[in-house]
Amino acid sequence: MREAFHDQLDSIFDDLAGICRQVETAVRDASTALLTGDAEIAERVITSDATIDTAREKVEDDCFMLLSLQAPVAGDLRVVVSALRMVSELERMGDLSVHVAKIARLRVPEVAVPDEVRPTMSQMAEVAQDMVSRVAQIITSKDVEAAIALGRDDEVMDRLRRQSFRELLADEWAHGVEAAVDLALLGRYYERIADHAVSVANRIVFVVTGQQPVDA
Repeated sequence: MREAFHDQLDSIFDDLAGICRQVETAVRDASTALLTGDAEIAERVITSDATIDTAREKVEDDCFMLLSLQAPVAGDLRVVVSALRMVSELERMGDLSVHVAKIARLRVPEVAVPDEVRPTMSQMAEVAQDMVSRVAQIITSKDVEAAIALGRDDEVMDRLRRQSFRELLADEWAHGVEAAVDLALLGRYYERIADHAVSVANRIVFVVTGQQPVDA
């Protein structure tokens, strides 16, 4: 029975990694829509979010089934509860990608990101996508060192967020309040995607070691 239980746990973590890969696609496509003004890609991100929601519901149902039928204790209980928390974080990352896509769609046929802040916003998008991609690998491999390294690398996103604020608050800003609000929101969305990625990675550390990372 315990072997079947652990097979079910492994299946749940496979599903978590699959959701994370879906989120990676959403982040990439939302960023493409944002930087190109492509309404079709933006719409695809928005529509595809229902698939992530459905996958989240399956993971939750599977976790609750294990809790009710297997009554796990100690380390096994820690794993199931962590999976429930991770799937919530992953869904939120998908939601944030939708927010990015909606800003892109709102400004069509224009591009929401002015040329002079495009390098910073492009870097934020790249960092967010990279972090989500690495989280998918961390979920699959349960690599504690990689999970801890991801938390340290979040500092790059924080630095880019501060840079974006400096740019939109500069005296030279000539794009009005609407564009400034867009960029403030976009910076926040990408920063939160990174924060959720770190949170998922930290939960993997907890699953494997039973301890929270020192900087968590």
